[in-house]
Amino acid sequence: MSALPGIITMKRKFSMSMRHLSWSLFVSLTLLLFGCGGRDDPQAALEAAVQQLQDNIEAKSTSAVMDQLHDDFLARQELDREWAKRTMTLLFLRHKNIKVLALGKNSWIDSAISSKGYTEAQVGLSGAEGLIPDSARHYSVKLEWWLDGSEWKLARLDWE
Repeated sequence: MSALPGIITMKRKFSMSMRHLSWSLFVSLTLLLFGCGGRDDPQAALEAAVQQLQDNIEAKSTSAVMDQLHDDFLARQELDREWAKRTMTLLFLRHKNIKVLALGKNSWIDSAISSKGYTEAQVGLSGAEGLIPDSARHYSVKLEWWLDGSEWKLARLDWE
């Protein structure tokens, strides 16, 4: 019977420790996600949008890529959002695996218009049915991003 108060005391100490640990974890994650300046730093947010676009393409997520396209999106000054959706759907159906390798990527905010950002990169795009790519192409791409609320949206795309 004398061991019972010790168990109750241990349980109380354990629950207080877990509550403290949970709170510390919550605060740490909050600081990590929001305290790193990504939202307040337009350059960091632009670079994150570029990386997210690459990740969404590799994940073959047409809807996620479409969410990143501005409503007035144009590729090569004439191809619209519907073209982008059809092209991605075809590419994603044709290839089981998609890999985007961005080399020499450079992003910056327009010094005259802070709601515009640009990215230039050399990009390798490969598709594969298995582990070995069965198609690969190299592109020099130029992306123009427009700040829409608090998110960078891809508005213009050109490539060579």
